[in-house]
Amino acid sequence: MKKNVDVIVAGGGLVGMATAFGLSRNGLSCLVLDAHDRDFRAARGNFGLVWVQGKGAGFPPYADWTMRSSELWGRLRDELEDISGLEMGLRQDGGIDICLSQEEYDRRQEKMDLLSGHQNGRFRYEMLDRKHLLELQPDLGEDVVGASFSRHDGHVNPLYLLRSLHHGLEHLGGRFVPNAEITRIIHENPGFTVHCTQGVFSSDKIVLAAGLGNITLAPMIGLRQPLRPQKGQILVTEKTAPMLNLPMTLLRQTQEGSIMIGDSKEDVGFDISSTPDIMAAIAERACRTMPVLRNTRIIRSWGALRIMSADGYPVYDQSETCPGAFAVACHSGVTLAAAHCFDLATDIARGRLDETLTPFSERRFDVSQHIS
Repeated sequence: MKKNVDVIVAGGGLVGMATAFGLSRNGLSCLVLDAHDRDFRAARGNFGLVWVQGKGAGFPPYADWTMRSSELWGRLRDELEDISGLEMGLRQDGGIDICLSQEEYDRRQEKMDLLSGHQNGRFRYEMLDRKHLLELQPDLGEDVVGASFSRHDGHVNPLYLLRSLHHGLEHLGGRFVPNAEITRIIHENPGFTVHCTQGVFSSDKIVLAAGLGNITLAPMIGLRQPLRPQKGQILVTEKTAPMLNLPMTLLRQTQEGSIMIGDSKEDVGFDISSTPDIMAAIAERACRTMPVLRNTRIIRSWGALRIMSADGYPVYDQSETCPGAFAVACHSGVTLAAAHCFDLATDIARGRLDETLTPFSERRFDVSQHIS
């Protein structure tokens, strides 16, 4: 069969689109096959943080990878805004993780110390007591005892990011095909033939970036993707005057003025419904943090699924039995978008993942490798 493109990317969320844009930047003709709008979409439920603090404590490769992406984010913003004309609202002036008790504060300091130790001082942070925190963010509740602060952190509009990646892909000659659920992948040696609900396509390479869909697609190219869903719920307020100077893990104010409130973690399978008990718990912690929110109306809410591995870290793999096939999965599609675009896509374009990504292989879950 005549080859359609150099590479097919399965999945049109943030991970797939960032990788596809990066592949196109490397001169490859790229086709993105995306499934149905009714599918579970992490990209459209994303909180929008570009976050470093706390990520990779206990797993140095992830700490390094997250830091790398954070450092590349300004470059990604500049390229995409130049192409699309969309202002994505990226702000990287720092971020705060609020502590509502001394116990939380002490645990947070231990975690930040561990993370800083991984990177020999490359990761910078401060533990702020209440007095110094109020200088950064006034109007905090009486329960707030302090916070961790890192200048590496920030936030962005995830929907504008996704839209900009679409513009970028099209600008570089790539193609996006919606409602294209993949039913079969055949390794032609060399190359691949992909059967989907929109037809049959062929390519030299294939990248699986379909989120939880990778679970069923990966065996077709000789890989495994041990993933599970984790629900997070988000509340959104009416637009208000500026009140948050910096984003927090629980709260961020969008460029339009709404306050996003989130950070629940629920293992409830594929249920994406909004539930009153979790919504109430989220809202109560937010109001303890910023009491002024008690007088602010909630105008919408939603639940979305994170893409989680067994240990919570990304899974990057290439197939040994089907050369040219790769699988990518993670729950930090916003934070890691820049690394996926500039580093991961470059590796895939050249045909092999860099050795720095070896710790992210699903083989880390193979018990036999850990038996001496």
